[in-house]
Amino acid sequence: MARRLRRAPRRPAGPARRLTRHAEATADETGLTEAGRRQAELLGERLAGAGLAAVHHGPLARAAETARIVAERAGGVPAQVAEEAGDYLPYLPGREELPAESADATLERLAGFPAEEREPGPALARTAQQRFTGPADGDEVRHELVVTHAFLAAWLVRDALDAPPWRWIGLNHANTGLTVIRYTPGRPAALMLFNDLGHLPEELRWTGFPAELRL
Repeated sequence: MARRLRRAPRRPAGPARRLTRHAEATADETGLTEAGRRQAELLGERLAGAGLAAVHHGPLARAAETARIVAERAGGVPAQVAEEAGDYLPYLPGREELPAESADATLERLAGFPAEEREPGPALARTAQQRFTGPADGDEVRHELVVTHAFLAAWLVRDALDAPPWRWIGLNHANTGLTVIRYTPGRPAALMLFNDLGHLPEELRWTGFPAELRL
């Protein structure tokens, strides 16, 4: 008689953390452009049925305005500011970590950022990992959105893939591109979506993204 295979016990699904870069900002970065406001509205409408429990956002105006619009369109989800979701360099690599051909250019570019974005960055990135990654406590399935900036989005994607620390460099994120990472207890993080622009019409896609990498 054939023996039936026993199924492994099901584990809780774990939370799906959604990341997005803020919508397109004005030249002085004090708010959003008209196109940026529309990007945020469309992202909120896309997430209206996602069961979000909270929207976290960085302290800068472009992230705060994006989060407010998304939260309203997603059904009045609570939005709360988080310093660790701000705009900073999450990790400063040493020359020996980088590809030899591009190391000098990369280090020169990173050195050009102001000290207030470079010096506190690694500590803020560690705090962001503690707060925005990993399974939720208990058996609760919790869905959250973090409205942040390109560098932190890249850092959290790099962490989910267990890539070397310097590899956040080169992971670009368009304005309101949607990234989804699922954290299930006892399993590696699963990158479900990266920089998805399906909620945006063609004319609103790829803003904030290097022109040579646009599809």
